[in-house]
Amino acid sequence: MTPLIIYYSFGGNTRRIAERIGRDLSADLCAIETAAPYTGSYTEIVDQGAQEVKSGFMPPLKPFAADLSQYGTIILGSPVWWYTFAPAMKTFLHEHHLSGKQVYPFATNGGWLGHTFQDFEAACPGAAVKKGLSVRFDGTQLRTEEAEILKWIKHIGK
Repeated sequence: MTPLIIYYSFGGNTRRIAERIGRDLSADLCAIETAAPYTGSYTEIVDQGAQEVKSGFMPPLKPFAADLSQYGTIILGSPVWWYTFAPAMKTFLHEHHLSGKQVYPFATNGGWLGHTFQDFEAACPGAAVKKGLSVRFDGTQLRTEEAEILKWIKHIGK
């Protein structure tokens, strides 16, 4: 059965990794998009993100196109915002239940993963949440070893 990759990407790094995983696994891809895009300077968006995470805010999302009932394996990708997944992923997981699915999370980050994978597990009750992949970037420069990414992808493909 074909896996589905569901991801939220603000700056493009998470999208790059999702597309890479998608190519290797011949998976379907579906992006999560906020109804209102984030605007302003990088600092303003970081400050807004911090407030959203602290308050538990869940931004409204654009309609989601994929039929989750057609997939047994779901790969979730999000950038790390203040030691957890992005608020857009929080909204998605609140609105879509993945019970009975195998879930493989990955998180793009600058080195501060925090409790992101524990939060994925808590937000997916009834799902079999597998070991996540931390993908480190410095800006747009990938720092995680290619072999580590490939090993994780191969584990899903088994």
